[in-house]
Amino acid sequence: MRLLFARPWRFVRGMATVADLPFATGGLEVAFAGRSNVGKSSLINALTGQSGLARTSNTPGRTQELNLFVPERDAGLALVDMPGYGYAEAPKDKVDVWNDLIRAYLRGRPNLRRVYVLIDARHGVKKNDEEVMTLLDKAAVSYQVVLTKTDKLKPGGTATVLAATIEAIRKRPAAYPEVIATSSEKGAGLDDLRAAIAAILA
Repeated sequence: MRLLFARPWRFVRGMATVADLPFATGGLEVAFAGRSNVGKSSLINALTGQSGLARTSNTPGRTQELNLFVPERDAGLALVDMPGYGYAEAPKDKVDVWNDLIRAYLRGRPNLRRVYVLIDARHGVKKNDEEVMTLLDKAAVSYQVVLTKTDKLKPGGTATVLAATIEAIRKRPAAYPEVIATSSEKGAGLDDLRAAIAAILA
């Protein structure tokens, strides 16, 4: 685990359509999905220890493509930063294109081993999140929920949100039963997430 995330990572390219994805990405892929501004790019930067790897923005909808990242030395793994779903400061037709891209990728990527569905701990599971999880359930794509921004909660708040989230996914067939609580800013939960990703390669 330490070696996997200690090595330098690099941005490969952004892809506006599923057809743009390379057939060989160095092996397995894990993807990060979530509502706009949930902190996907910040989490990828924190996981890899590279603050400028994935572009971050306070403007929802900044990530408009599937962004692919791989280690400098092949480790058989690629990370995919997906466009945020739900609210975005963009015309509806453009948002629809992003959402179609997300659905096409999740349904049709054979080397996708797990999707990490990021949930803002301050807001909990929303309707958009439920729709994506239902899509993953139907496509039989394994996913695990990751709470973000737990440092923004009051003391004791993380345990409450964790319990509610675990209950929300309890009967979902493709959901991994454990929920990981993280803070990109404080580093909380990052080792747990790194270990979960490394276990997929094992």
